[in-house]
Amino acid sequence: MDENNGLFIGLAPLGKDGGEKQFLNLKRANRHGLIAGATGTGKTVTLQGLAESFSAVGVPVFMADVKGDLAGMAMAGSPTGKLHIPFTNRAKEIGYDDYSYADNPVVFWDLFGEQGHPIRTTVSEMGPLLLARLLDLNETQEGVLNIAFRAADEEGMLLLNLADLQAMLVWCSENASTLSTKYGNVTKASVGAIQRQLLTLDTQGGAKFFGEPALEIDDFISIDEKGRGTINILAADKLMASPKLYSTFLLWMLSELFESLPEMGDPEKPKLVFFFDEAHLLFDDAPKALLNKVEQVVRLIRSKGVGVYFITQNPIDIPEDVAGQLGNRIQHALRAFTPRDQKAIKAAADTFRINPDLDVAQAITELKVGEALVSTLMADGAPSIVQRTLIKPPRARVGVLDKKERAIIQSISPYGDKYDNEVDRESAAEILAQKSADAAAVAEQVAEQGVEEVRKQPRVTQSIWEKAGKAAMGAAAASAGTMIARKMTGKKSSASPTKSAASAVAGTIGTEIGKSIGFPGLGRFVRGIMGGLMR
Repeated sequence: MDENNGLFIGLAPLGKDGGEKQFLNLKRANRHGLIAGATGTGKTVTLQGLAESFSAVGVPVFMADVKGDLAGMAMAGSPTGKLHIPFTNRAKEIGYDDYSYADNPVVFWDLFGEQGHPIRTTVSEMGPLLLARLLDLNETQEGVLNIAFRAADEEGMLLLNLADLQAMLVWCSENASTLSTKYGNVTKASVGAIQRQLLTLDTQGGAKFFGEPALEIDDFISIDEKGRGTINILAADKLMASPKLYSTFLLWMLSELFESLPEMGDPEKPKLVFFFDEAHLLFDDAPKALLNKVEQVVRLIRSKGVGVYFITQNPIDIPEDVAGQLGNRIQHALRAFTPRDQKAIKAAADTFRINPDLDVAQAITELKVGEALVSTLMADGAPSIVQRTLIKPPRARVGVLDKKERAIIQSISPYGDKYDNEVDRESAAEILAQKSADAAAVAEQVAEQGVEEVRKQPRVTQSIWEKAGKAAMGAAAASAGTMIARKMTGKKSSASPTKSAASAVAGTIGTEIGKSIGFPGLGRFVRGIMGGLMR
């Protein structure tokens, strides 16, 4: 294979007769891959070199920057860099004749909006299934979450951010009897458990992930004016403190790609390539349902032209069902210090097509920094014979950017105006708050003037009247009752006659409003709330 058909990976030594260049076949690059090896063996350099090659041939790339050292891809390498001499020597050694320093078209992203453009999605787009996994809900709690999503849809209320979902859960709790009859049991205990998990997510900064403007997938699949694919780098150093958020984000992203991209079989080159660093975080302590989702997405998304590459220290970190889908493999050195290490070496050796001239298991423990065992899919789809390979050096900087350099890259990004400023349009939280305000205002006027006088006012339309009454049946009843109680008593009093009087008035008002809009039981409902408020 030559440079026109694939991406140059490195040179496989063949003794005195020279070496054989190793390539990644572009037509098979969407069949996924694995880059594995112990810390300090060269995984990052391999990852960076592959990402640069994909970008150079017009394939956009996504990668999570866990340690901050991938950000340097935005800047060209330099002769003054500490790796300059080793890299130039390696380039000469492997016949990388056109090696030169070059930058890449990089866009920085950050779920927290601190080191890149914010990545957001709405609660509705995330959906109850992935959200339930993120919140680690049990089956009963997940059922309640599904009811909240269904009720919001039927009520025409958008769920955009965490505030919307929290407000909707309160509404579900206060309308539990009605919802339970239609959908199944909704308990305050389940709602409370979900709310506690949402609070935890909020304190971890996860609330910034939900909102608008939501990311448009096409912005991840862009080409610059030179025909290079954009390298999208997600700042993930802080995100690693929330592994469930990290894994759920990645699954959401893959699911969005799968739903939005058309079927294309095996294209001439991938539509997009994902590199998932520290891949074990995606699978650690993951429930079976989540693992099944990963396997399903990895197995099916290749037909959309998307390649997925996992980077991990130990190849056995990847579940077998997922590992079986990874056709292109680059294995750096492993150390046989523990029984688990020995198991990993054997597992890695068994995945390669046998090379009669190479003891793979032994070679894995002897590989030097910058060396790897390479086996990629050939044109016919079969894996190539594993070769011990000297990996090519990247052209861009290997290492971090300082704040000034990152700021410069950010300032020339085409997406700053589109994503940097959050938009908060009317959604469930605002609608429910308005219903509460309407109900409270009308109920207060009824307390002062009577039902008929209030209904005669031009501003109190049938729509407002019905909205106020329905709100009183739900979240707004407590708000309205509280205002009436304050109106009647000034402050909460321990005197039983005062409590009884306020409760009776509130019940009468509720009954009158209820008759007007067809809810004759509203008086008992509001009276019950008033009793609870004044205990």
